Amino acid sequence: MTAFFDIPDLLPAFIAGNFSRVVGAGADPFEYDRVTAALKSLYDWTAALEHTGRVHLAAGELAEAAGHSVSAAASYRTAAAWMHCATVLPHPDRAALARAESGADRAMRRSLALLEPNAVRIEGPGFVGWLRSPAGVARPPIVVIVPGLDSSKEEFHDVADALLGRGLAVAVAVVDGPGQGLLAASSAPDPDYDRVVGAVLDRLATRPESEPELDHDRVGVIGLSMGGFYAAVAAARDPRVRATATVSGPTVLDWEQLPLFVTETLTQRCGSADAATEFALCLDLTPIMRTIPGPLLVIDGGRDLIPGVTNGAPLAEAAPQGEYLLVPHGDHLLGNARAEWLPATADWLAARLQETTRFTGGGP
Repeated sequence: MTAFFDIPDLLPAFIAGNFSRVVGAGADPFEYDRVTAALKSLYDWTAALEHTGRVHLAAGELAEAAGHSVSAAASYRTAAAWMHCATVLPHPDRAALARAESGADRAMRRSLALLEPNAVRIEGPGFVGWLRSPAGVARPPIVVIVPGLDSSKEEFHDVADALLGRGLAVAVAVVDGPGQGLLAASSAPDPDYDRVVGAVLDRLATRPESEPELDHDRVGVIGLSMGGFYAAVAAARDPRVRATATVSGPTVLDWEQLPLFVTETLTQRCGSADAATEFALCLDLTPIMRTIPGPLLVIDGGRDLIPGVTNGAPLAEAAPQGEYLLVPHGDHLLGNARAEWLPATADWLAARLQETTRFTGGGP
């Protein structure tokens, strides 16, 4: 798998194309420019970004040793963002990708330990992640955040923050499922992601007494990029899911039209070209999108045009309670337009999960 890395003039295009994603994950834009300006080849991306993460990790350790817990937690969280973003390409050194993702997981663990000691590590069949709960809220609703193909739970903690600020418990604040994040080295992506969301909800339903009590009658899912497909699948198949939002999620993939970045990433994550092709053939919401029973908000960026990917408009049109938000200048994941979708989406989910109480008899 070297065709992608052999594309002429790839480095500047990749740096520009990932600016909003890396900054959205928590990196400083000026630091991003400095780090990427020093790259001589895209092969250097993983080592350079992981090193930057370790610089922030060391700063966090110094701050923690001095008793500055807030500064330390911020540095650890920034370290996690850089280390995860080191992995967002099909680099041939898979061991380096796995080390960076493990480092990101450990850094986020240290950040949460300092500022959110009530955050709970949750693991189960095919997933690992965090349960972050709002302080002082009795039986809050649950939102499961689902990352995409090369994303991880470390990339979307700002989405969790937005939800927590509206009184929602973010169940497994972002979950690494099969082929994602911490599990990428040991598993392949699973198009039947309802099994993962179901396992998360089962785990939360059997909580020990030390964990917060949650309202299992009010469950939402938000999926980003490929996670949007996964979230829609869960909404169609798991009746516990009452409201769903997708961000830059595909409705259908056409393997023959996909760019090399996507096909090589799929091939690496799935283990072989044949397995990747079979996986891509399963990524078609057409048979189930009319069966999604609850409210569905589909968010797309107008500049998010990937060959072989049908964006979310058909899903929003077909779903019985579908709504569509198109941000014309938004890119993939709308990292360049976060203010135009994230607050509104968090408000939308909070409102829809409050509405379910009247129909399900859940708590206030």
